[in-house]
Amino acid sequence: MTINIQPEVIQYNAVGVCAQGIAIQIFDGIIQDVQFYGGCNGNQKGITALAKGLSIDEVISKLSGIRCGNKDTSCPDQLAKALILYKNKRLEFKQTPAEKTEVTEEA
Repeated sequence: MTINIQPEVIQYNAVGVCAQGIAIQIFDGIIQDVQFYGGCNGNQKGITALAKGLSIDEVISKLSGIRCGNKDTSCPDQLAKALILYKNKRLEFKQTPAEKTEVTEEA
């Protein structure tokens, strides 16, 4: 029996925000790291610092529904949406645990 001690790394294509994508490391339901591609560097560093060490549910609860200006979403909201998809097993992983993962939403 093989035990996975590597975090899962998922990538999510952000929609409706300045960031183009988000990479999230998750181990045993806890956020290990978040990396945004594009967007406001300082805000994204802040989001990452706040999310690290929290459970998936805590991050979803804190960040869901946050809006940026007149947009219907925000980078924090997109992170929450990615985690909801992951939690509901609506993301398809394309990797082995030690490699970077690109995920797509299942139909």
